[in-house]
Amino acid sequence: MASLSTEAIVCAVRAHGEHGAILRALTREAGLVAGYVRGGRSRRLRPILMPGNAVAFELRARTEEQLGGATVELLTSRAPLLAEPLPAAAIDWATSLTAATLPEGQPYPALYDALGGLLDAIAVAAAARQWAAALARYELLLLTELGFGLNLDECVATGASDGLAFVSPKTGGAVSAAAAQGYETRLFRLPPFLRAPDPDPSLADVLDGLAITGHFLSRDLLDGRNRDLLAVRERLTVRLNRAVA
Repeated sequence: MASLSTEAIVCAVRAHGEHGAILRALTREAGLVAGYVRGGRSRRLRPILMPGNAVAFELRARTEEQLGGATVELLTSRAPLLAEPLPAAAIDWATSLTAATLPEGQPYPALYDALGGLLDAIAVAAAARQWAAALARYELLLLTELGFGLNLDECVATGASDGLAFVSPKTGGAVSAAAAQGYETRLFRLPPFLRAPDPDPSLADVLDGLAITGHFLSRDLLDGRNRDLLAVRERLTVRLNRAVA
């Protein structure tokens, strides 16, 4: 019998049958996993099975291929954040993106740590731009982990590592200011925080970063049925733009 006992981040919950729910959660050891939670739609379990919550997760299945039965206990609740439109939109997007794009059963410890860090940032950051920067970096990491990483370390045209100011929407490579002359309007502006840690980037820089990651998420990962998720992200970016205004 296959079994797993670990901490997990709730990413998606779907009703199953009259009372149960299918939970998809991200774990450090096993990546994205799914399990059937008996009574998952009950008054007791609904507050626990909320995207973004950290839970103690146990899964038991007769075979690796069978959907196992899962039990959960709450470790950290993100419920208070869901009453605020901007944090709620960010949690909805980050967890939905994770559930939709990661293959099940493959560990991505860096993504698990980054998602946990992002959720913590949403809870404690003094300004939206601080956690929104963490969101852009999470999206960038997810692209890298799934084989669609961007090359932001050297100019795609010259190989230079200095003066990088733009990103090519075609190649995902950085472009120096000198090499971009005359083509600036066709390129994304490269905000510094995507290349080096910055605890307090401007919101304009953050929106530029999200424009880059959003372009490549849409092009390379969110195809077919997952394209509906772009509406979730659009609601988030609209709210962030309002914060700028």
